[in-house]
Amino acid sequence: MPFLPLDRQLLQRCFQHDPGAWNDFVDRFIGLIYHSIHYTAYLRSAQLKPEDVEDLAAEVLLQIVANDYAVLRTFRGESSLSAYLTVITRRICVHEMSRKFTPGGVRVDSKAIEQQPDHRPQPVGIEGLEQVERILRRLPAREREVVRLFYLEGRSYEEISIELNMPINSIGSVLSRARKRLNDNSDGDAPPTKTKRPKV
Repeated sequence: MPFLPLDRQLLQRCFQHDPGAWNDFVDRFIGLIYHSIHYTAYLRSAQLKPEDVEDLAAEVLLQIVANDYAVLRTFRGESSLSAYLTVITRRICVHEMSRKFTPGGVRVDSKAIEQQPDHRPQPVGIEGLEQVERILRRLPAREREVVRLFYLEGRSYEEISIELNMPINSIGSVLSRARKRLNDNSDGDAPPTKTKRPKV
């Protein structure tokens, strides 16, 4: 889907801090955010409680509004805004669930999390998501899957190795080639009633 004029106008209103713009943005996209959270949890077999969903939705909204809408300002309009927000939401959810849930979807103690370093490889920054999507179209199928899982879904090397049945020590070289491509091309359905909206 293309970047709709309605969404373009909504972004401009947010950037200009028009009264009510942020509330209109949330009203338009909160359903998509909830759907993406539920679907991501389903794919990862994570059993989310209602409060978990609310927390994830609030975290997504906070990251969208942070630093004067920095995430939205990097959107180049090369896809629909809905598709862009879906990728962002999935990536945030994967990161948060990898910290808070075991592989079986069971919540772990938050104090234990704080005491342990996060050893997961860090995916590309949100500002590079559109670049990644363009690069994916030019990669061979095998490499494309590795890049998609790591950059767009935030999977760890171990998870990618298991899912694609490939040696874990070959994943780094695939990602290294993808990063070189990125550098070479750097120029060229739940009710949303309780989600707390960040103030802007």
